[in-house]
Amino acid sequence: MRRLLRPLVRPVTYTRWLHLFIASVWPGVWLFIDSSHMYLAAVLLALAGLVPGLRLAETMQARLLLIGHGPDVPDPGIAAVPSRTWPDRGRLAVWLQIRLVLGTAVAVSTVHLPALAECLIRRRDYEVVDTTVVALPGAHWWYFALAPLPILALYAVVVWAGALMAWLAPRLLGPSSAERLAALEERTEQLLERTRLARELHDSVGHALTVAVVQAGAARAAGSAEFTDRALGVIEETGRAALEDLDRVLRILREPERPASGRPTLAEADRLFDSARGAGAEVRAELSGPLETVPGPVSREGYRILQESLTNVLRHSGTVPVAVRIAVADTALELEVRNPLPVPLPPPERGGGSGLRGIRERAALLGGAAETGALEDEWRVRVMLPLS
Repeated sequence: MRRLLRPLVRPVTYTRWLHLFIASVWPGVWLFIDSSHMYLAAVLLALAGLVPGLRLAETMQARLLLIGHGPDVPDPGIAAVPSRTWPDRGRLAVWLQIRLVLGTAVAVSTVHLPALAECLIRRRDYEVVDTTVVALPGAHWWYFALAPLPILALYAVVVWAGALMAWLAPRLLGPSSAERLAALEERTEQLLERTRLARELHDSVGHALTVAVVQAGAARAAGSAEFTDRALGVIEETGRAALEDLDRVLRILREPERPASGRPTLAEADRLFDSARGAGAEVRAELSGPLETVPGPVSREGYRILQESLTNVLRHSGTVPVAVRIAVADTALELEVRNPLPVPLPPPERGGGSGLRGIRERAALLGGAAETGALEDEWRVRVMLPLS
């Protein structure tokens, strides 16, 4: 019983009633125009469904009146965009016809069923009263007991028709397969962008913290005021660069519609070399080919791969000689970082380390490949990134 009476206390029941009742306005207007050709009202309404903007109006009504709104209301899966394809327009035309039929039925029931209940009650006066719904023959006293039935019938019609329209809304007004695919691709792009930003922030802040830790430890061990001043300068410069990266990432997250700018490229690789040298590492860089011709995405990801590689050297091997080779060919960019393995070897990181995994993921996203691991007595990171 509680389940049957629950719709009475739900606001959406009455908004659905209003939504269906609105649909009866058009046939009511047409009744005054040409009552002998009522089928033309349905034909014209179907043709109106071919107008792209009408879908937006219908979806807005469906969201507000059929589904409801609020933090506890799940997403109904209704596309709040105009019709873009002919199948979308066809589904909208079907929706309008169903709404016309159910809305007219609800409107007729709303007008006549309460009138029928009133007539049943008036049977106590033994008057013969006919309604447009049903003729009441005779004047029987027990008509009074039947008076609640039309009200219950109206309640059932409103609840059932509203539930049916709410069930049909996502199926006839929902996004098409092409729209679902486009939304999925957009969502995937957003997730990939956030993953990329998180990886960049990890690389930049991780590099700055590694340089700061190495420099601070070296300065304390050296006990030289001159070396300490130089170490503090390197820490300051590296920290400032990390803060700039952090500010840029936060700006992108706050304003995702604005194009990203200011991301470093391989043309600024000297910043990384100077930072590593300032931390005490001996960096020998070999650059060949025009770095300025490398496409932006490849150059930016190459910079982050180089940054993570140098960070790993400082973190796991300390201030050791590092050989960096960056070669730009016709079809690919080759980046290689080599350094002597520390003795004793550090324990392997669980899962291979997030930094090395990030290098491989960056290369894979650009269609390239990355090799990381020990080769004889050296640790090598070798990455190939296609330029096309």
